Order: sequence, then C-alpha cells, then structure tokens
Amino acid sequence: MFLILEALIDGGVKAGLPRDIAHILATNTMLGAARLILETGEHPARLRDMVTTPGGTTIAGLHVLEQGKLRATLMDAVLAAARRADELGRG
Repeated sequence: MFLILEALIDGGVKAGLPRDIAHILATNTMLGAARLILETGEHPARLRDMVTTPGGTTIAGLHVLEQGKLRATLMDAVLAAARRADELGRG
C-alpha cells in the first residue's frame, strides 16, 4: 500500500500539484476508499462502478491501469508473498 500511495503522490506531482497537496489528496483518497468499504460492506467493484461516470476521469484512469495490467500484477504479488511465507514457515 505504501508503494501504491507513493506512486499516487508522484503522479499528482507530475500532474502539477505541489507535493504536500498531492500527499494529502492521495492519502485521503486511499483512506476514504478503505473506510467506505468497511462502513458499507459493499464489494469494491460495486463502489468503483458507483463512482465511474461514462466518459469521466475515473474511467480514463481505470483504462490506463487495465492496460498496464495492474490487477494481475497485484494478484501476482499476493501469490509471491504467500509462497514466500510458506517457504519461511517450512524453514
């Protein structure tokens, strides 16, 4: 999560935001999303659909994330960490 948050902050800076503002916006975005999932019990995909308007900024960003295979990369990272945890547990 720290790496993802760092990348969001850097993206904000690259888009022209001062680093302190990018830090606040990215951190609160991640915190708000996590809180919404915990408070509503909704599946993340449903919440994503609720905030994604046709032709809007969210779908533009999601399109780039899908092109970069972010979902598959994160899933692979979880599997690699699980395999390593299993190896360490057997050692």
